[in-house]
Amino acid sequence: MKSESKKNLSLLIIAISFIAFIYGTIKAMAIVDRTHVGTSNGIYRSYVTTSQEIQEKAFALTAHCSDALCKVQSLLDFVTNIPYKTNTFQQYSAQKTIQQNFGDCDDKSNLLISMLHVLGSEAYFVLVPKHIFVITAIEDKRLDKTKGLWVNGKKYFILESTARNSNIGFPLHYRLDELDVIIEPFSNDKLSIEHLEWKE
Repeated sequence: MKSESKKNLSLLIIAISFIAFIYGTIKAMAIVDRTHVGTSNGIYRSYVTTSQEIQEKAFALTAHCSDALCKVQSLLDFVTNIPYKTNTFQQYSAQKTIQQNFGDCDDKSNLLISMLHVLGSEAYFVLVPKHIFVITAIEDKRLDKTKGLWVNGKKYFILESTARNSNIGFPLHYRLDELDVIIEPFSNDKLSIEHLEWKE
């Protein structure tokens, strides 16, 4: 009788372990699917975050602002003044980029878009050959004469995280056909692009 009970207990443990393994595998695959995007240059991995540290930083940097233009420019100023340094083998989280005070275009763009998300700004990653930048939509008359990237009839302004002290509406240094993918950073969904223009 005891032998039968032990056998049943062993089978139950094996079954629970197997279910836990399957669940863990499916969950890990879902995380990879949410953070990895295929591009013509390979796989891009997103490191965006909504951590408490990033929320506090975004609010602190924009506490003096009364409009979206000021808020976005303040975040951009902070990120562009973090020294640029290429990380050949590793991407860093937004928090790590602040802590180490350097980063490449991936690191700095992840930090910038994470803070924009905290403020509720609509922003996307744009992947081009060997580079990434951020675009955001801002409605402000002061930007009416500033060129932007029109995606499916909506105007977005380029935020270049690697250009020190750059302004909202950085010039587009790529041909439109070089814009590989535009990505929603937190879902990692690729935008369906029907029409692109670069104009005021």
